[in-house]
Amino acid sequence: MSQAEFPKYRQEAALFREINARVSHRVKAIKEDRSRYMKAKAIILPVLYFGCYFTALFSGDRPGLYTALFVIMGLTVVLIYLNLVHEAAHNSIYQTKKYNRWVMRLFDLVGANSYIWEKRHMESHHHYPNVEGWDTDMAKNGPIKVYPHGQAKGMQKYQDKYIFFIYPLYLFNWMLLRDFRDFFGKDRIIQRVHGPIPSSEKVKLILFKAFYFFYQIAVPVLFFQVSLGLAFGAWALQILVASVFALFVLLPLHPLPDNAFPLPDDHNMLPYGWLRHQLEVTNDLRKNNWFIRHVLGNFNFHVVHHLFPMYSYPYYKEVTEELVAFAREKNLPYKRIPLLTALHKHYQLLRMNARNQPLRHVFEHLDS
Repeated sequence: MSQAEFPKYRQEAALFREINARVSHRVKAIKEDRSRYMKAKAIILPVLYFGCYFTALFSGDRPGLYTALFVIMGLTVVLIYLNLVHEAAHNSIYQTKKYNRWVMRLFDLVGANSYIWEKRHMESHHHYPNVEGWDTDMAKNGPIKVYPHGQAKGMQKYQDKYIFFIYPLYLFNWMLLRDFRDFFGKDRIIQRVHGPIPSSEKVKLILFKAFYFFYQIAVPVLFFQVSLGLAFGAWALQILVASVFALFVLLPLHPLPDNAFPLPDDHNMLPYGWLRHQLEVTNDLRKNNWFIRHVLGNFNFHVVHHLFPMYSYPYYKEVTEELVAFAREKNLPYKRIPLLTALHKHYQLLRMNARNQPLRHVFEHLDS
């Protein structure tokens, strides 16, 4: 596909330059080097994950402890994604790109694929969030219809009924199907946007996946006398817990009926400029506390991440304060929603899509 066929944003450069200057001035005024928190986590979280794993290997005679350790590993996988892999993809942990690449490899070791995820996240989702056909994070995916465009078909008409059985399989699908589909399938946004995938990356995919299942399931059974039922069951529970935790974090930020799902016009122009687009398709979460800031990587401040991905999450609070003030001045549709409300709104979106109901874009402006 030629570059000319890619969706294009409308001109809005002056507005973005203004908020960018404010944010840059605010961040430069912060003297503390907050990257040290992420560097510490780059040691603590992998040690926690693999520490639980090796402890579990010697706990096969205590099934409850073995399973509990694998559950902790499942929670840690999500923390590794939020605090490390995601930031390393944006080169935000270390100044040296090579070291960030090393952190990215953690994703390969915990069952995902760092190469294809980075393509999905950096060059598709960040470029065209909520744009059907271009945002791989919200691509049409079988029984779940996220985008409001078009008609629900087949099982999708009942998705609000079975979603609670489908969503806990999120990471099972990711690890066992989606990565392979993106590498080898015929209908791939990844290739449409970025071209062919190198053969070397396909080999790495297979080798890392094989190594992952070998150490997760085969090693405990073959070398530590863990029963196959316990090994497989603990692994499955690990991924089930990680799936629910991951969706708890990811679902409240984009796929809500309050957020727009823009489509290019006949000239391939999107309806907004870059700044307005991010505000229309993304929302923040109202809750902010120590746990969210220091454990969950400030995932509640998501709008500024899309606008200023060059800044790491320890700076999101101050950057968001600048954005909030700017949005008030310019009457822009910044949205901040309580977490549980956002989760309920996501369910409303799926129900409306199942019933082919048009979305009513209600933008929650700032509190007065």
